[in-house]
Amino acid sequence: MISLLSDLTALTYKNLVRSILFQIDPELVHVHMVRVGQFCGQINFVKQLLQTIYAYKDPKLTQKIAGITFTNPIGLAAGFDYEARLTQVLVSIGFGFGTVGTITNMAYPGNSRPILGRLPKSKSLMVNKGFKNEGAKIVAQKLSHLHFPHPVGISIGRTNSLTLKTQKQSIADIIKCFDTFLTSSVNNAYYELNISCPNLVGDISFYPPKNLRELLTEIEKLKLTRPVFIKMPIEKTNKEFESMLDVVTHFPITGVIIGNLQKNHQDPALDPVEVKKFDRGHFSGKPCWNRSNELICLTYKRFGKKLTIIGCGGVFSAEDAYTKIKLGASLVQLITGMIYEGPQLIGQINQGLVELLKRDGFSNISEAIGVENK
Repeated sequence: MISLLSDLTALTYKNLVRSILFQIDPELVHVHMVRVGQFCGQINFVKQLLQTIYAYKDPKLTQKIAGITFTNPIGLAAGFDYEARLTQVLVSIGFGFGTVGTITNMAYPGNSRPILGRLPKSKSLMVNKGFKNEGAKIVAQKLSHLHFPHPVGISIGRTNSLTLKTQKQSIADIIKCFDTFLTSSVNNAYYELNISCPNLVGDISFYPPKNLRELLTEIEKLKLTRPVFIKMPIEKTNKEFESMLDVVTHFPITGVIIGNLQKNHQDPALDPVEVKKFDRGHFSGKPCWNRSNELICLTYKRFGKKLTIIGCGGVFSAEDAYTKIKLGASLVQLITGMIYEGPQLIGQINQGLVELLKRDGFSNISEAIGVENK
């Protein structure tokens, strides 16, 4: 029944709904769709109906990571729910976890428009939000009274402001954001530390090992009891990436998310005609696929026993998610695939993963992690 409803939803979305939505400004669509999602998450009957249509459950997909139980490995990546509106509805469309943010200490209204754009031939989105969000205090207030039906993470980054002129000021800003959530009653399961947004003002960077070490030293002083995952860039060389991971492994960091947006506007996966439409921002989706997978492979080989990997970038199907898992990712995040394929994609991926596990003789998703990379 779920499979039939998902197939019908997919056909309707791809052949009708998407065609209509893609004629409308993408930022406007995003704002309204998120608010519809928030509304649905407030009504039990609607949530149950959505779960019947979209969600797919199977014990083969359940795993415990860093003390957190994930009923399936598919999560919503940071960058979509930056107003903290969707924590009550994500599980109803099949997500196993989801991240709010990225949230910063001070509010930021977003970069100059356009902040979103579509590249259909490239299966990509141009992203130029620059950590648009309402600020830590308001977001913490929104979330403090809520019970989360699935693991919810808070993505934290540096406020996008030229007033933060030094490394020291930027670190203090990030620490203050963490403090806001630590002193609140928000019951998030984990944190993400986003050091890799390519759309921020100023020249502060946490990529150099010295700078990264300084940041993580201050975060370590917070004595966080919840897991921390670091959102990594994908444009660095293997050597640069490994140098960053060498630093990360000397701190109480649970894992890394690989990775963020594609900054190379000449990437072969990008249609050059589509790219020329945008004079700002960077790209999500399929242009991130190859490099993300290469870095997942590298990280699992060298640091697989020390770091849990969350794979992100170019996931449009169960086969895509399974590829990242077999390369070494324990969990997988997405946004762009859902926008192009439809909201039923999450359940379809989970159902497809179960079929792929059965095909390969695995009784649980955890058995498939890194099997092609040992």
